[in-house]
Amino acid sequence: MIGRGVLVSVRNAVEVVAALAGGAHVIDVKEPARGSLGRAAPEAVAAVAAAVAGAVPWTMAAGELAAGVEPLADWIAAVGSLLPTGAAGPAAVKAGLAGMAGREWREGLERLHAALPAGAAHVAVAYADFDTVAAPAPPDVIAAAAATGCTMLLVDSSDKRGPGLFGLRRRAEIAGWVAEARRHGLGVALAGRISLPEIPAAWSLGPDLVALRSAVCSNEPGRDARLGSVSAARVAAAVAAKRPAKESDQ
Repeated sequence: MIGRGVLVSVRNAVEVVAALAGGAHVIDVKEPARGSLGRAAPEAVAAVAAAVAGAVPWTMAAGELAAGVEPLADWIAAVGSLLPTGAAGPAAVKAGLAGMAGREWREGLERLHAALPAGAAHVAVAYADFDTVAAPAPPDVIAAAAATGCTMLLVDSSDKRGPGLFGLRRRAEIAGWVAEARRHGLGVALAGRISLPEIPAAWSLGPDLVALRSAVCSNEPGRDARLGSVSAARVAAAVAAKRPAKESDQ
């Protein structure tokens, strides 16, 4: 298991400081300007790992599997070559499946996982907007995750210009995906432009992690929130959002 609590996605070492000050439980590194799971430059990933310095687990986004397993594997190797001596490696590496519907994505996912560094969790990504980004449907991703030895499912949205997770799917449908993943013994992370007010609703579905970027960034009006800077105060507010005692909205 990667961990439990609030995962904050950062793009550089400065944002790590803010995320940790706010109480983030897991640090993820990505480049939001490159998409939902945009991979950062290897140097940026290594700088984040150094800034985390073992305080919490850290993970990294590898982009989309449609880019090809070999380029992703080369990027993973480049990151590994730059990590500080003695630094913990990534707790998980994840790649999206946009554009992979109707293609041999299961075999590609297995090949990617074979290229992961020791100790990195195998994560399968299910996009809630799968039907508009040509990704496999979440039930298919869950079944493949269980069959290929994954330990975690990430439910996310691919198109960050569109609605967030709760704008894309009814909570009952998302809850069904979480329950099915649990039936297969998978950990679950929920992401997809979850706002601060939506955090209790996300926790009510029973994930291990709620993953945030835009919700914890300070931002200028009219600018993409994901391209803002992580705010320690907003991270603290996200961490303080409590799991509701009872949730009846389905």
